[in-house]
Amino acid sequence: MTTPVPRPEPSPPPGPGGASRRAVLAAALAAAATPALAAPAPATPPPAGASAAPPPGTMNSVDNRFWTTREDWRSGTGPGTRVARGPRPGLTIRTPDGVTAHRDPHTGRTDSYEYAVWTSPLHRGPVPATEIVPSWNADTPPGTWLAVELCGAYQDGSRTPWYVMGRWASGEGEIRRTSVDGQGDGRSSVSTDTVAVTDPASGTRLTGYRLRVVLYRLPGTGATPTLWRVGAMSSALPDRFTVPASAPGHAGELAVPCHSQEIHAGRYPEYDNGGEAWCSPTSSTMVLEYWGRGPSTDDLAWVDPAYADPQVCHAARYTYDHQYRGCGNWPFNAAYAASYRDMNAVVTRLGSLNDLEGLIRAGIPVITSQSFLATELTGAGYGTAGHLMAVVGFTGAGDVVAHDPAAPTNDAVRRVYRRREFENVWLRTRRHGADGKVASATGGVCYLYWPREATAAQRRALEAVGIR
Repeated sequence: MTTPVPRPEPSPPPGPGGASRRAVLAAALAAAATPALAAPAPATPPPAGASAAPPPGTMNSVDNRFWTTREDWRSGTGPGTRVARGPRPGLTIRTPDGVTAHRDPHTGRTDSYEYAVWTSPLHRGPVPATEIVPSWNADTPPGTWLAVELCGAYQDGSRTPWYVMGRWASGEGEIRRTSVDGQGDGRSSVSTDTVAVTDPASGTRLTGYRLRVVLYRLPGTGATPTLWRVGAMSSALPDRFTVPASAPGHAGELAVPCHSQEIHAGRYPEYDNGGEAWCSPTSSTMVLEYWGRGPSTDDLAWVDPAYADPQVCHAARYTYDHQYRGCGNWPFNAAYAASYRDMNAVVTRLGSLNDLEGLIRAGIPVITSQSFLATELTGAGYGTAGHLMAVVGFTGAGDVVAHDPAAPTNDAVRRVYRRREFENVWLRTRRHGADGKVASATGGVCYLYWPREATAAQRRALEAVGIR
């Protein structure tokens, strides 16, 4: 059985005494509150004569389903929507289904919006799940926003309520992007960005789900959100404190920029107490820059010109979840990354370091989420209940090369972590916390970002881990 995983958290400052603000997902939330409406740098080549890596790890407990194509959009229902033409078919508002009033709980402002709703067909995964994490890629020009909702199917044929998984916009003109607390039906609940079975030991499982996306715009305008991708990762991972060791497969190292979250400590404390908590947006910034994407000079005009690396401040502001009060909302980071030109981004789980090596070999860095005591990851110098970093390669011996944003300077961001230690703290689902009590762990959660112009080899590597 599994338990809800911990939210991605900032690492505490190196040294004793650090503690994260939120260690685990909330359990057994109150009854559901339904809304009114429903060219990259090449990898370092492996040494001559190096043996090929073993095939990617099996993903029998993880299922990914994403709607992205014209045929995908047409498989759902959405009379007020249409599919925009072009090389990247996107779902837009055609004729609004109606007009509704929305009160933003974080601004107190009420506005009227036209809306159109698209609902996916029921997707049944190959393995009944204990957790489902959605993610989406969209464009929301001024005057527009969207909401993503999920309805799970239980094995007895009953359904969850329609859970709101995010009210999102890339900007801040209309709403404050937010998750929604207080949703549950006694058998499952929502913790920030994850639908989780409340008591996996009961045998309750989610055998499928539908997604519903509500596109909003100010009345009388021609503006519309465009939804490029929406889907979810569902999983049912075994409880385990340790995971099987994988055999190293040579993968090389990618030329990913280095950024420290710690140099931003104290900056813009309104976004989760400043840079010390910005592991997720800092990691997203590093990988976006690897792909040649990032905010423009005009985008960064709001940042104090005395601050180095203003793009990290920008990422923190535009991934910030006003309900969670942090920058670690997984799908919000993916949606931020995909707001840049022709980018794709998903939240998923991988099964082993061999899966990760296959992506690195193809030129795709991976942002991983893990939790550990200071004694469990040699060279980190800190412990954390949840922290993100970018894995950019492997040494010849198979150890992990990570760009860890919990470094005092940009020059100190590149770290080499022992393969066995890293694999275990990333992939396990159970751990012992600093207080000695059993806690949950992330079970291989990661962000994958890649451009539409990905190579054939990169697409094959993504397909090998279930992403299309």
